[in-house]
Amino acid sequence: MAQSPLVFDRALLRRRQARARALGFETFLIDRVASDLADRLGAVLREFDTAVDLGTPADAARTAVEGITSIGHLYRVASSPDADVVADEETLPLRDGSLDLVVSALALQFANDLPGALVQIRRALKPDGLFLAALLGGETLTELRQSFAAAEAEVEGGISPRVAPFADVREMGALLQRAGFALPVTDLERLTVRYSSPLFLMGELRRMGATNVLVERRRKPLRRATLKRMADGYAERFSDPDGKVRATFEIIWLSGWAPHESQQKPLRPGSAQARLADALGTKEIGTGEKAEQ
Repeated sequence: MAQSPLVFDRALLRRRQARARALGFETFLIDRVASDLADRLGAVLREFDTAVDLGTPADAARTAVEGITSIGHLYRVASSPDADVVADEETLPLRDGSLDLVVSALALQFANDLPGALVQIRRALKPDGLFLAALLGGETLTELRQSFAAAEAEVEGGISPRVAPFADVREMGALLQRAGFALPVTDLERLTVRYSSPLFLMGELRRMGATNVLVERRRKPLRRATLKRMADGYAERFSDPDGKVRATFEIIWLSGWAPHESQQKPLRPGSAQARLADALGTKEIGTGEKAEQ
């Protein structure tokens, strides 16, 4: 089996997240997503005795869902030292069929082998177990990406990858199906956050542990002229009348169930007990026939 390409330097990601914790973790985005996750779980009429929070930065998911009585014990599995189980999200130390629920908030977008991670999650779920996750989508920080590309092209005569190539929502439903999930659902939410300046945005990204961890990133220090041109261009193209600049965060939501015989299944072709034409009160037209004028 071919090995997945290494897009993200996961050792660097762990160091950047440790630095963010030391600086004082910026939690506004993860808190928002964790709150939405709790709302979605609260609408599911099921009991989840054993659950895992996979890779969520800080303790946001556990804090958000602690009031949901349908969840028994929630274990946090992450690479940070304060997790219940310290492990990389790409190699999960979970027994097959051992969990009722797996949730994850803003972690799986940094997986080099996302299809492989989804397969591991599905195998760890009991039959009819639920997977619910949020990850950053492809339009996240599009303004910063465009501004850096324009600045580097102008100042340095070329561009380098600085913002991660996150997933596209149109691909995620297919990935859930490939991983063996039943009843897969994906949806999209876009948040626009305003900052006093692009440099303030970059400072918050540093305290979120979300700065550049691409394997193909440029290793040379960022030139001051490039940074200034980026900031100026960002303000020129993406500012509001009050001078604040906009930043887009795209959140992709995924959900799927481990297959179980009790779940709804599509009918076999030809097994319908009633005709659509009868239900609509119209005349059925066979193949090759022409409708009456």
